[in-house]
Amino acid sequence: MKKALITGITGQDGSYLAEHLLSKGYEVHGIVRRVAIEDPEHRLWRIKHILDQVVLHPGSMESFASVFNVVDQVKPDECYHLASQSFVSYSFEDEFSTLSTNVNGTHFMLASIKARSPHCRFYFAASSEMFGNVKETPQNENTPFFPRSPYGISKIAGYHLTRNYREAYGLWALSGILFNHESPRRGLEFVTRKVTNTVAKIKMGLAKDLKIGNLEAKRDWGYAEDYVKAMWLMVQQDAPEDYVIATGEVFSVRELVELAFGHVGLDWKDYVKIDERLYRPAEVYELRGDFSKARKRLGWEPTVSSRELIRMMVAAEMALLKRQSSRSPAALDDKVACDAIDYRSVSSA
Repeated sequence: MKKALITGITGQDGSYLAEHLLSKGYEVHGIVRRVAIEDPEHRLWRIKHILDQVVLHPGSMESFASVFNVVDQVKPDECYHLASQSFVSYSFEDEFSTLSTNVNGTHFMLASIKARSPHCRFYFAASSEMFGNVKETPQNENTPFFPRSPYGISKIAGYHLTRNYREAYGLWALSGILFNHESPRRGLEFVTRKVTNTVAKIKMGLAKDLKIGNLEAKRDWGYAEDYVKAMWLMVQQDAPEDYVIATGEVFSVRELVELAFGHVGLDWKDYVKIDERLYRPAEVYELRGDFSKARKRLGWEPTVSSRELIRMMVAAEMALLKRQSSRSPAALDDKVACDAIDYRSVSSA
């Protein structure tokens, strides 16, 4: 039985990846903050339905000793390094901790694997934010990087650390350059979840308006469950290579908002308020990925379009709010039940 170690297992991607690996017969381990183990109801909600099938290790990505000890104990066959401070806007507010956590955490993982589990295959979660102020559209594995945020800079550092460990030390290590990928398990701070959650609350009379920043920013949005399957496929190849994962479609935030409100029969112009405080200090206006290498080498294709994704997320929010309000109006929060729900089949009617 293969052993996999996931950092960031409690996040959106980590939870979907843990499910996927379990379905493949893996022994799944995850690194989590100790406070998460002490408060599972609020911090482990995405994986609560599989807690009896995974092994969690308390640890901190900011401590080399902590990371080293977990790697030494598990000695994984595959490691998926997903943990990071991943909210781009927050990286402007606290650039020091973003750079420290993201760069050092990646370096600690690579050094620990080199020392204690050198046979392990290492996946680094890179990001389309590395492209930033793009020089060509769509972006592929050879597009130059021009980051516009501390987050993007931190991911470039992790990308080059991963490449260096591969080339200098022969470690089986690669980077997946994933474009935006969303789901009902996304955090409320991300624009897709903020919009779909607020739209559902407005429809149910629980909110009056939606405050948002730049409506003209354009992104390539895919479905997170599709993207973690691409992660796994990358790690199964004979040789480590970097891949772009995307849909090739692009949607503006304005189109996202219009589609989400339209799904519940409302006109977005009646509810949306522009808040300039939500603009980024340095904006990235359009990111669109070219995943032709992944299609050719991995046989990977997205199964959910951006339009289908937004409908799915609104429907899931409506279903969640109805379930919660039937139990207790005071219980409304950002948690989504993760077990036995096919989000593609949920109706908001």
